[in-house]
Parts: sequence; structure tokens; C-alpha cells
Amino acid sequence: MTGRQEVDLTAPLGGGTVPNPLSTAAGCAGFGRELARFTPLDQLGTLTTRTVLPRAGAGAAGPRVVPVPAGVLNAVGGQNPGVEGFLRRELPWLAERGVRTVVSIGGHRLEDFAELAARLAGRDGVRGLELNLSAPGADRGAPFAANPAVSYDVVAAVKAVAPGLPVYAKLAPDTGTVTEVAAACVAAGADGLSMVNTARAMAIDLDARRPALAAGAGGLSGPALRPIAVHCVFQVHAAMRAGRMPAVPILAMGGVRTGRDALEFTLAGASGVAVGSELLRDPTAPLRILDELRAELTTRGFAAYTDAVGLAHRTTTTEDGRQ
Repeated sequence: MTGRQEVDLTAPLGGGTVPNPLSTAAGCAGFGRELARFTPLDQLGTLTTRTVLPRAGAGAAGPRVVPVPAGVLNAVGGQNPGVEGFLRRELPWLAERGVRTVVSIGGHRLEDFAELAARLAGRDGVRGLELNLSAPGADRGAPFAANPAVSYDVVAAVKAVAPGLPVYAKLAPDTGTVTEVAAACVAAGADGLSMVNTARAMAIDLDARRPALAAGAGGLSGPALRPIAVHCVFQVHAAMRAGRMPAVPILAMGGVRTGRDALEFTLAGASGVAVGSELLRDPTAPLRILDELRAELTTRGFAAYTDAVGLAHRTTTTEDGRQ
């Protein structure tokens, strides 16, 4: 960086800040124990946990994860220790190490989210909640994130029991209503948005003549998802710029493998970036990507990471990117 000023990597988290914009996408880092062997967790901006559910579960039958061109399909199911196990074993371990923890929570009923939020509010080490709205509601069959009104209700219920805790709503890329759902979540009090979850997809095992995943369909992550995720982030940031919803931070995820990928999301409108399936290939990826992002920002003359947020919108005239 000869002769150049160090880039300020401070990034927003809800109404506060964290030292840098790098996080982990829910699921891929578990609860941090395995990743800690390769990456100092307190050097991440935040760590987003595996989704915690009200009760412990073993998850789906195998095979749960299969590689596909430019990505990974997974159908892990509800494997988690339950909120009691998380509070007893995982959260104290993270807090002792100074990890800025964002807890992903989920459930099949609105009441599940509210119950979990109430249990986690005020706990040492919890810096925020991420609401996994991609799970299907028990009485609806469709994901919460497919319906703006239902998503509004979930966010409002969580904010009612955890008013002082930053809450991010995690949106799905393939509902066809991402901007409407984002606006509903922000109207309900969401302090930020996580974008995006995996996209529904399938692969067929040619020899077995059946779906490669035991569950049939699963979630597509990895580089194949990134252009879709970038478009979703761009659309929602454009709606914020146009005044169709209040501006809140966006944590972007979907195929981030390099600092260039992180910068692409940032220019589209993200003010934080999470690394997911790349951790399966390179568990040192978060800090490597952070160093690469710093270099990309420095090369382009940015003094601060936040100066790059949303700059791609200056050259377009429509929210979908058409000139």
C-alpha cells in the first residue's frame, strides 16, 4: 500500500457499526467451532450462526449436499441443537472469544420466531438476529418470504419482544416479490436485510435414476447464484434510493469467493458481505476475501468501504439495470 492511506473498512450493523463488512452466511460456518481452527472469529465483522430452531433436530436424511456446476445443492433440514442447547453450549463459547454473533433463527410458525427472539434478547455476545424467512409456514406450505404481509407479521412480532436488538430479515431470491417483501420487512421494523438465501433447484443422479438429494429439491448456492443475488440486491437498493422504502443496510450473500465478488455486491448496494459455500472449499476464505476487498478498494482510490456502497446505480436509469 506504498504511499496510500489505509482504507477504512468500518461497516454498518443495524444502527451501529462493526470493524469490517465480512460475515459468514448462515449454516456454512456452523456455530464457529470448526471454522475457528482456520479463521480468528473475532476478526470477522460478524459471524452468522446456523439457524437455531425452538427444538433440537437431526435434520434431513442423506445425501444432503451434492456438487453441481458452479455451485452446491443442499437439503440439510433442521439439524440444530435447539435454543436450549445453543444457549447452554454454543453462545457461551462464542461470547468468551469476543465473537460478534448474529443468530439466525427460524421456525414454522410466527410464534416460533417471537419465542426465540425473546430468549436471545439481552444475551451476552448476541449482536443481532437474522430471521430465516425461507422456511415454509406450517399452515401455508409456502415460505414466509413469499408473502409480504406474512413477512411483515414475523418481523413485527420479533421487534415487539426484542426492540433493542438489530434484526435482519433474510429474503429468498425466487419468490418473484423480493422488493415488495423487503419493503414490508422494513416497514415492520427490520434494521437490515440479508440477501439472498439459496434458490430452489434439483439435480438427478443418472445411475440411481432419482434426485441426487434425498429430499429431492434443495437450495442452490455458490457462484451460480451470484448474478441472481446481485440483481436482487440491486433492485432493493434502487427501491431505497427511489424512496419506496426507508434505507437500511443490506448484508449480501450468494457465491462470494473473492474480493472482487464482494466489491460487486457492494457497488450493487450491499453494505456488508457474507461468505457461504466457499467456506467448504477454503475455510480461510473470510480474511482472504477481506484482504482482497481492501486491495480492490485501494486500487480504485476509495478511502472508506462505505464510499463504494451503491455506486453502480449512478450509471443506470432503471432498477433492473437497463440503460
